[in-house]
Amino acid sequence: MATIIDGKSVSKEIREKLKNVVSGMSGRGVTPGLAAVLIGNNPASETYVSAKAKACAAAGIFSEVIRRDAGVSQTELEDLVGSLNRRTDIDGILVQSPLPSGLDEQKITLIIDPSKDVDGFHPYNVGAVSLGMPAPKPCTPAGILELLHYYGIETSGAEVVVVGRSNIVGRPLANLLSQKSERGNATVTLAHSRTKNLSDVCRRADILIAALGRPGLVTADFVKPGAVVIDVGVNRIEDASRKSGYRLAGDVDFEAVSQIASYITPVPGGVGPMTIAMLLSNTVFLAKRRL
Repeated sequence: MATIIDGKSVSKEIREKLKNVVSGMSGRGVTPGLAAVLIGNNPASETYVSAKAKACAAAGIFSEVIRRDAGVSQTELEDLVGSLNRRTDIDGILVQSPLPSGLDEQKITLIIDPSKDVDGFHPYNVGAVSLGMPAPKPCTPAGILELLHYYGIETSGAEVVVVGRSNIVGRPLANLLSQKSERGNATVTLAHSRTKNLSDVCRRADILIAALGRPGLVTADFVKPGAVVIDVGVNRIEDASRKSGYRLAGDVDFEAVSQIASYITPVPGGVGPMTIAMLLSNTVFLAKRRL
């Protein structure tokens, strides 16, 4: 039976350490500030932004949630981001995804000042991270590296398969794991929905990371006995027995895979809490330039 990788407890430890760092910074006249822009009334986005604001408050980070209705124009949103770029009390800016149709998300990303790009999505920071330079790393990949490090799971020399090639998780994670660094030095295969014989490719992995957004995709026959399995998927499944009308499921068949893996992350409670912890960490990282 696999050891459960507890993202909640690891995230809590990280946030407690950040709280001490923030307290020291505040004593020197700098309070890290995060602005979250929420467009429309997407329930999942509301939940995420609320959780981020609550985590900021607990860590002593100033946070401001700026809401606009779904009818906001591209120009209005660009002007809003521009005003946040100019604010000296805001160190990190995030525009919650997905945006309503008609808004150009990529253009908004480009408008965010790279020195305030708390998500690590601006091409400037993507390039810097790819070269191993100091820059805010995308939060979910950074959180996964923290989990592996915390549990003493060695990446150096390991064969890693990342399933999913998004610019938010799969691509940056593959890059970080393959870098010549303490938490890298892995041999990485970046697989995706078009990969032939996907289960055969996955079975080679010492560390298998599922980030494709397909519930239950990774079954027991995808996993080499003793492999480490990281489930990034967060999929809403209709469930009439739940008050919410849905339940969350990962990309991994947890019950079956946990019988043969050495370590596994649950959904929820695995990678998700780490993403928020890394968002706070990035905010503090960006705020330190003001010291």
